[in-house]
Amino acid sequence: MPVPKRKTSRSNTRHRRSQWKTTAPTLVTCARCKEKRLAHTACPTCGTYAKRRVLDV
Repeated sequence: MPVPKRKTSRSNTRHRRSQWKTTAPTLVTCARCKEKRLAHTACPTCGTYAKRRVLDV
């Protein structure tokens, strides 16, 4: 099994990790109450998902 010959320097490690970025979650508007919500989840304010009521709010 291959083993690194030398220790990876801090600058190389940090340079490689500088590309690890988080993205803001995409929000969509609810068709029923027009509130912002996460995509592919039930609306927390009115309780609908895919134009059906799934939560009692």
